[in-house]
Amino acid sequence: MGWKDFFKKKKTDDVDPINDLTLGNLRVGSYVDWDMKTWEVTAYNQYEWGGGDVTREWQLRSSDETVYLEQETDDDVFWSLNRKISFNRLGPDLRNHMAKNENPPDELEFKGGQYFLEHSSGGRFFKDGTGEGRELIKWEYEDDSGKNYLTIEQWGEETFEASIGHEVEEYQFSNILPPPA
Repeated sequence: MGWKDFFKKKKTDDVDPINDLTLGNLRVGSYVDWDMKTWEVTAYNQYEWGGGDVTREWQLRSSDETVYLEQETDDDVFWSLNRKISFNRLGPDLRNHMAKNENPPDELEFKGGQYFLEHSSGGRFFKDGTGEGRELIKWEYEDDSGKNYLTIEQWGEETFEASIGHEVEEYQFSNILPPPA
């Protein structure tokens, strides 16, 4: 190593833990405040959908609950916050309907609200954002306001998961702290 090489700044692709404290740069071990609680980022995952669309997902855990923060980028950056629910809470006939028709109905009711199928897509789930990925099919429903969501995911032939969620804005999150060194 020569004299000039010693003083060259090393180029790195890592996020600067001080200057890049943004929601889109959350890492496992980071902390963020939302809805009057402090949340720890306990996992990061990525979904790749047909057509090249990507969804990034952070699992956030507070002292008494777990939520999933999702970022989708189309023309704009779009954020949502989701909570997993039991698939069985969507009604006793839904599993039979899906087995018979290979798709859920175009309209679902949950907790007195009506949700309408917006779109479905197949994709791959990448735990920690890496690896080969697991195949899944996702059906996304919205209510009339377009701000509340219900999602069904199918993993394999008979494994289903569901979540409910709503739109959030980046400014609603504050006090982002990097993971401990």
